[in-house]
Amino acid sequence: MTAAAVPAAPAAAPVLQLRGIGKRFGALVANEDISLTLQRGEVLALLGENGAGKSTLVSILFGHYTADTGTVEAFGRPLPPGDTRAALAAGIGMVHQHFTLADNLSVLDNVMLGTEPLWWPFSRRAAARKALVDTARRFGLGVDPEARVGQLSVGERQRVEILKALVPFGRRRGARVLILDEPTAVLTPQESESLFATLQQLVAEGLSVIFISHKLDEVLRVSDRVAVLRAGRLVAMLPTRPVAGSGEPPLTKAALAELMVGRRVAPATRQPRQRGAPVCVLQGACVEGPHGRRLLDGIDLTVHAGELVAIAGVSGNGQQALADLLCGLHRLSAGMLAIGGHALPARPRAYVDAGIARVPEDRHAAGVVGDLPLWENAVLDRYAQPAFSRAGWLRRGRMRAHAQALVQRFDVRGTEGGGLDTVTRRLSGGNMQKLILGRALAANGDAVPPFIIVNQPTWGLDVGAVAYVHQQLLDACARGAAVLVITEDLDEVFALADRIAVMHHGRLTSAQPVADWSLQRIGLAMAGQQLEAAHV
Repeated sequence: MTAAAVPAAPAAAPVLQLRGIGKRFGALVANEDISLTLQRGEVLALLGENGAGKSTLVSILFGHYTADTGTVEAFGRPLPPGDTRAALAAGIGMVHQHFTLADNLSVLDNVMLGTEPLWWPFSRRAAARKALVDTARRFGLGVDPEARVGQLSVGERQRVEILKALVPFGRRRGARVLILDEPTAVLTPQESESLFATLQQLVAEGLSVIFISHKLDEVLRVSDRVAVLRAGRLVAMLPTRPVAGSGEPPLTKAALAELMVGRRVAPATRQPRQRGAPVCVLQGACVEGPHGRRLLDGIDLTVHAGELVAIAGVSGNGQQALADLLCGLHRLSAGMLAIGGHALPARPRAYVDAGIARVPEDRHAAGVVGDLPLWENAVLDRYAQPAFSRAGWLRRGRMRAHAQALVQRFDVRGTEGGGLDTVTRRLSGGNMQKLILGRALAANGDAVPPFIIVNQPTWGLDVGAVAYVHQQLLDACARGAAVLVITEDLDEVFALADRIAVMHHGRLTSAQPVADWSLQRIGLAMAGQQLEAAHV
């Protein structure tokens, strides 16, 4: 007698279902026939190159864009297209890479923003505070409701962003699906660990997460499945860990990288080089901001020809002031700055004329003029040089030829519809960054710039572009350039640097050889702890 077959339990209905999503911007295909699901209590990692369609897809899901084709269902019900309020009401929340908090308001005020109609005669602060405290306790997101956001650490601010999405109050139902866009980009290693613990708690409570990151170690650590987009299409949907007993090999970073870019990604390699003479020397450098507040406090730093020095630190600790000082945008209030043995006037034009190249942190506000075409942005800081102008007349042919060379050399995508006349703001963030980097590295034609200041060089770039950018910086160093890299990505710090210094509250540690640092020590220094206590 044979045992009766036991019917398999029906599969749980997905919390999100995308069917046949398509979106075009003119001739550019951003998404094409994308279908995927998200289950309750699942972490789905969304990967892809810059311009692969990730941002477009989550923008459709969150109601920022309307899909040309396809449908979205949330918890079994159709989601109205192009309606952010409907997405929020359905329980979809999003934590953006760049925080959207009001620094001058309290945590409670930030959480309450947008939850109550303006015509209400009074605010339900007591109810909101209780909802905030209960949600924070439930998910292990401890934060003081009355603390001013501007006084919180970066990790604490991220908790507030997550709580904004999770707290059920007023018009907000409280997210049951959370989209996290590059969530560890500005965190110390210790803060990243805290975030991962929070994610584990969220998932245990039944929350579903879409996790967007270029850090493949993190993807493999936190996700259950990985969806890979390439050129707007879904090319792979894989479990992060194989089913026990299946005999399948575990997913690796190399395999993910190859799926993303369609080829094997070789890591950047160093060439032998010798350190030359000092190019940039800072001694006791101080910069004062508004109301006499010191942005830089007694900075000592020397960068030599043929070496790459990395400045690590949590965003907002003076890195921007240092970059601006080295580009002529700030004036010293005390101390000394010499470039190539000369003190330059605090005027950006003087630094440009000296051949100094820069990649600013904020590509949208300081890197490009978004409404200008790509070819104009490619020569934006050097259009008055003889190569591009004569007797006050712009040499447009040379400008366009230079721009075309940058597009090809640095693989700037997104110009399929408009070519060099593509409006720059229509590029994806990563492709915009590649354009800016190419403009800096090719500023002096075939000659390498004597000093290159790069602030967040690979922010928003995919793994293939990161390897290429790293190689370009190392090659420039090998050709004799002095390179200063300011970055919050510690993998990048250890991959590139000859020496490392850490910035905290406007002060800078001494720049020490990379071998003298460990991940734990650098993380503690980023948090402001004494280096003597940070040795491991």
